[in-house]
Amino acid sequence: MNRLEDYQAFAAIMEKRSLTAAARHLGRSLQAISRSLAAVEKDVGVELIRRTTRSLSPTDAGLAFHRRLSSALAEIDVAKQETAKRRIEATGLLRVAGSAAFSSHYIVPILPDFLAAHPHVEVEIDLSDRPVDLIEEGYDLAIRIGPLADSPFKARQLMKARHVFFAAPSYLARHGRPKHPEDLARHQCIIRTASSSTNAWPFKINGRVKYVEIGGRFRTSGAMAMNVAAVCGLGIGGGPLWQVSSLVDQGELELVLTRFEPAPIPVHALWPATRVLPARTQLFIDFLADRLKQERL
Repeated sequence: MNRLEDYQAFAAIMEKRSLTAAARHLGRSLQAISRSLAAVEKDVGVELIRRTTRSLSPTDAGLAFHRRLSSALAEIDVAKQETAKRRIEATGLLRVAGSAAFSSHYIVPILPDFLAAHPHVEVEIDLSDRPVDLIEEGYDLAIRIGPLADSPFKARQLMKARHVFFAAPSYLARHGRPKHPEDLARHQCIIRTASSSTNAWPFKINGRVKYVEIGGRFRTSGAMAMNVAAVCGLGIGGGPLWQVSSLVDQGELELVLTRFEPAPIPVHALWPATRVLPARTQLFIDFLADRLKQERL
């Protein structure tokens, strides 16, 4: 008999309070159950269950050992379930909530490959920047941009995006290129009203993060509107590199103050903390992590 089966027999005896009931529960002989109990007691070196001709009663050591053992056996069962689920073909509807800009830019373009690899999966993406309740609204996972607050959910970091500052060549030709964040006091900055730091931008100065006050004549709640305004020469904007990378590549925007960029912006997949994820969800998270690590950050 192997060690795991001996421990399972002991747990069954504790729960059923009977060798006969434990044997019936596990589908083993009474003699095999008795041998397993003796093997466990020999292994730990103390009496775990007092046996008389009429009854069984756990010792204090037996009760304490059972509490620990039950958790370990439960984790083993979970590990088996997780491994088994990976062998099952993914099926069903996968519901994802995510930022409209990020999802359209990064997730939608790679969906053909995922759907081709998993023909029995359907995907629905809620392209919204509003906060969602994953459990109440029935989402399998959400994509979150920025630091995560404490929550009961599980998360996996998919990528980190540079936090950059940018302006159109025409604006820089008229007003000059800022060489230090403090120079922004003399510049028009495009203010994002939806940001938590509306009138101050973070910079890394002398190894520390410092928020520098900014101002400007144009404000907007939308990231896309900020980027268009920057292209039109209305001022200096700021945000994730992925939002403006194509505009930088095309020469419509130039990065500024790159020496003072703050820490990269993390992007996470977030999902309810269930013990075992559906195969479609786990496979999609793995797929996102693999594909997004290849993207320009």
